[in-house]
Amino acid sequence: MARSGEPARLDRVYQAIVGEEDARVCTDISDDACQYVPRNFFLIAVCQTLSNLGDHLANPKTVLAWLLGFVGAPAALVTLLVPIRESGSMVPQLLIAGFVRRLPRRKMVWVAGSLLQAGAAFGIGLVAATQRGLLAGWLIILLLVLFSLARGLSSVASKDVVGKTIPKRRRGRLSGLGATISGIAAILLGLYVGILQGDSPSPWFYVTLLCTAGVLWVAAAFVYASIREFAGETHGGGSGFVEAFRRLDLLRSDRSFRRFVITRALLLCSALSAPYYVVLAQQQHGTDFKSLGWFILANALASSLSAFFWGLMADVSSRRVLLVAAAWSALLGLAVFAVATFDSPLRDSAWTYPGAFFLLGIAHSGVRLGRKTYVIDMAGGNRRTDYVAVSNTAIGIILLLTAALAPLAALITPAGVVLLLSICGLIGVATGATLPEVE
Repeated sequence: MARSGEPARLDRVYQAIVGEEDARVCTDISDDACQYVPRNFFLIAVCQTLSNLGDHLANPKTVLAWLLGFVGAPAALVTLLVPIRESGSMVPQLLIAGFVRRLPRRKMVWVAGSLLQAGAAFGIGLVAATQRGLLAGWLIILLLVLFSLARGLSSVASKDVVGKTIPKRRRGRLSGLGATISGIAAILLGLYVGILQGDSPSPWFYVTLLCTAGVLWVAAAFVYASIREFAGETHGGGSGFVEAFRRLDLLRSDRSFRRFVITRALLLCSALSAPYYVVLAQQQHGTDFKSLGWFILANALASSLSAFFWGLMADVSSRRVLLVAAAWSALLGLAVFAVATFDSPLRDSAWTYPGAFFLLGIAHSGVRLGRKTYVIDMAGGNRRTDYVAVSNTAIGIILLLTAALAPLAALITPAGVVLLLSICGLIGVATGATLPEVE
């Protein structure tokens, strides 16, 4: 039976998705928020779908890397894309969290971040249409910095809004639904690039991709603004470096949280190893634009097929999802190392590395969704905001360190890097096994 403020049809669809007759078990959100769970569930799912699809269209590992080459930027700038994209959105989050904690309603922080991401995407599209060479490359990098900082705003706010509006054992399904729908759309993009676009797209191909991503983030901002969010905690909303470093003390004082951050750092292997799968494929079979399309397709297909099922598992045990997905990623890396190092018929197949990339995408989707659900379920109120900000800041710093170690990676083969990252992943599985259940 639908409660006040909820259409009966919407309520029935929500109950069908969560798979339980009593779909309103609100044990960790307010009674006011409980009345609007189905409505907020679908609004947030739409926003996550739009935002995830925008990420596919402006992916630094694929689209932006190829764009830098297209505009004639120095190849060295390509190495900055992923560290800036990831760490730029994570490192400042301790300072951002101090501001966010002061706000009783935090959805507008997400809206502001989404609009800034849209502006950065439009700006990169403009650069693609009008600039070339070194200037174009640095303008893209600077706009990516803006994009990453804006993403940090949205990241801090989003997990807190979800924690205030969606009860436990529903949040994994929410993330999985958005990732699945956006992944299906990205599959169509991969097919277009791999089959229909050809080997040498025009500048307007990139302009269209990036401007479409901008439009998606604008639309997501308007939808997110309509979420029914009720006032929450605001105490402890100090700002500045003093407050930031005070929150870093969580890494010392909170044993379970410290273990989670260590595990999350070790499980970066699923993300960091992905570019080396592409490099191995290029070394073996050469490069052309259609190959990029197959990797986009593999990544999108993996997300769309697996995310919702990972979400269902995460609502039962996000810890178990982390362990299974991380073990999958690490063992796959060992297999890829063996194929690349020793004589094997698989090494000569044009489908081996895209296929491995597909399997890695499934594993990474599980790692990503599992750790997101885990950190949201670990605590409530401002403690949740602190957990998100501190863990993201720590991981951002670690990512910057991995970028600084890039010259060392050049001393060994790409297959050797995959092996080292897989070993780190196995260690991460061992540390993850010591984490407590939080669902």
